[in-house]
Amino acid sequence: MAYGTPRSLDEVLPYYTHIRRGHPPTQEQLDDLIGRYKAIGGVSPLTQITDAQAQGLADILNQDGGRPVKMYLGMKHTRPFIEEAVEEMHKDGIREAVGLVLAPHYSTMSIKLYQKHAEEKSNQIGGPKFWFVNQWHMHPRFLKVLANRVQDALNQFKDQSDVMVVFSAHSLPERILKMGDPYPEQLRESGDAVATMLGLKHHCFAWQSAGQTGEPWLGPDLLDKLKSLRAEGYQNVVSCSQGFVSDHLEILYDIDIEAQALAREIGMWLVRTKQMNDDPEFLTALAEVVREREAKGDPGA
Repeated sequence: MAYGTPRSLDEVLPYYTHIRRGHPPTQEQLDDLIGRYKAIGGVSPLTQITDAQAQGLADILNQDGGRPVKMYLGMKHTRPFIEEAVEEMHKDGIREAVGLVLAPHYSTMSIKLYQKHAEEKSNQIGGPKFWFVNQWHMHPRFLKVLANRVQDALNQFKDQSDVMVVFSAHSLPERILKMGDPYPEQLRESGDAVATMLGLKHHCFAWQSAGQTGEPWLGPDLLDKLKSLRAEGYQNVVSCSQGFVSDHLEILYDIDIEAQALAREIGMWLVRTKQMNDDPEFLTALAEVVREREAKGDPGA
């Protein structure tokens, strides 16, 4: 399961309206979003990358000697929707399925909602039975791939001793804190794990891409964090968006354009880590996650 993205500028309005639960955006909001897509070339590569991730993962699982699999891809905000994928699975006679969301960290406002879409449709039509993966942010192979990405970025600096590594993920409304949501803590867990693996001298955390909903969202925002780091004397920064596993708008615009523009303005050199995309080592990590969940069997395990 994945978030989904418009396949053309004509799809931006229905996409944005779906995210807003049927409420169309204002013309100003729509123009701003279309402007962002135009700035990264017109469309996001997310659909193609997600397709490649799904196919690559299926290939690995069907070659690892384990139980053969058939891959289905469901999107939260664009077709094929999660419910449509579940319907297709049911028609094909699939009785058991591992449900995996392409996001490492669990939240009741993200992963749980994907699972709810799948489970409600499954209950409505009588199957398949799902074994959901809640999180995989601490899977050893994933952490190794993430650490390698950070190290590759650090290698662009002659002197790595004064480089600050900023780990980030998509912000969520602050009210998740009152709910005891594990999302913020999981972000720190995986970031701290990578910092330990690499022996980082400097690392911190930030949030990005907060929604404009009129309520407080988790902070500090990445842009504000860059400003405060510059005020503290840091000039060299690695931005690691560990909450995302694909190149898409929140990477190609929010970091490559917006954050980079700010960095240049305040005299800072910012290097972004490469996204996972369909890297075979990353997909191998996901394959291990799937097999481990399958081995547990019972959906409540």
